[in-house]
Amino acid sequence: MRPLEGRKIVVASHNAGKLREFADLMGPFGLEAKSAKEYGLPEPEETGTTFEQNAYIKAFAAAGATGLPALSDDSGLVIDALGGQPGVYTANWAEKPDGTRDFGIAMARAEKEMQAAGAKTPAERTGRFVAVICLAWPDGEAEYFRGEAEGTLVWPPRGDAGFGYDPVFLPQGHERTFGEMSAEEKHGWKPGQAEALSHRARAFQKFARAKLGSA
Repeated sequence: MRPLEGRKIVVASHNAGKLREFADLMGPFGLEAKSAKEYGLPEPEETGTTFEQNAYIKAFAAAGATGLPALSDDSGLVIDALGGQPGVYTANWAEKPDGTRDFGIAMARAEKEMQAAGAKTPAERTGRFVAVICLAWPDGEAEYFRGEAEGTLVWPPRGDAGFGYDPVFLPQGHERTFGEMSAEEKHGWKPGQAEALSHRARAFQKFARAKLGSA
């Protein structure tokens, strides 16, 4: 594996929720991280059909533009009763005609489609959040770190913390949704602790162990 030299890194995202979560996760490591938005970079079109492909598109675009290593994630909700949808199109389900996003609309669509599929009991409403972190260098080399969080989809939404589909996702073994958890509870991991909770924290944990010397 290629070493991560220095502490300067670009977080290749314009998503405010993701940037907050990455800031929380990176805090203990002293990384000097600026977002693609802070560099004034445009958002590249995500044309991939897998989380890995889309994460690479974003990370390599930022690395190439800044000359620095760039970290990106592509993440989404995979619902078993819907054959894995929305998957890589998770954010698209929230898009409004004016180009903005409303995840209330997205959560309602997911519920409507699960009901149409006959998914009414918890056993029929299983799914997982998936996050793939890509670390890319300006020369095009890249490494990937994948994290998943299993759970069930609940209705109506519960809690107003987090972002995206968090209020309808009940992680396995817990009684509160991601939307009802603080950032610290949702991540469930700091250096020295055994296991992360959220998909993004689990992916970042793998990255930290491989690149930052974390336990």
